[in-house]
Amino acid sequence: MGFGLVIVLCFWAAVASANVKEPKLEADEPFQRIAVAHEATLRCCYRWMNIPHVTWIVNVHIINGTSLIRLVDQNENVTHKQYEKDGVKCHSLVFKSVQLSDTGLYQCKLNYSSLHMFSHGTFLQVYKPLEKTLNLSESVKNSIITAEGVLLLLVVLIPGTMLLCKSKALNELSKKKGREEENIYEGLNLDDCNSAYHQIQRSNQQGPYQDVASCGEDIQLEKP
Repeated sequence: MGFGLVIVLCFWAAVASANVKEPKLEADEPFQRIAVAHEATLRCCYRWMNIPHVTWIVNVHIINGTSLIRLVDQNENVTHKQYEKDGVKCHSLVFKSVQLSDTGLYQCKLNYSSLHMFSHGTFLQVYKPLEKTLNLSESVKNSIITAEGVLLLLVVLIPGTMLLCKSKALNELSKKKGREEENIYEGLNLDDCNSAYHQIQRSNQQGPYQDVASCGEDIQLEKP
């Protein structure tokens, strides 16, 4: 019983010692996009009982498809910081004012004895913001929007008003024409119209010429 307990404790101690000695990298922020002349902070964190020597490297892509790896040294624009929280050790790379040339993949290199390990890395993209052609204040922008709204309202109302006026004028003209036609037929007597119509019908039936024989026997034809 006692021998078995000793074996179990030895096994547990070996496993714990192995877990302490084996470094465990924490997840890095994969991507940062920062404007030119702004501050940027990159971090790499790990769990490890040992205290390794940490260096920052940057992998810069070149135009022809190759890459260039170089160390990131401290200077007046770049500083290294480190801190520990809840057993997690972190190293920070702080840029006070990033430049376009700082774009690249940044990684921590952990060196302890014969062990060398790289963090997952963070790609830093530095961009140049578009410059404003016109630097307008908010009050000016609001005035421009109000003027655009008024112009749009006028563009909609003026053609509509013109169409309404034209339609009204056509209706008035149609009504006036109808009243004139009614006035033409107001003075006519329907009985007179009927008698005149029958006379015209009879004259058409008789024809414009009469039969020569019906004119009597007194009519003599001239000799040629």
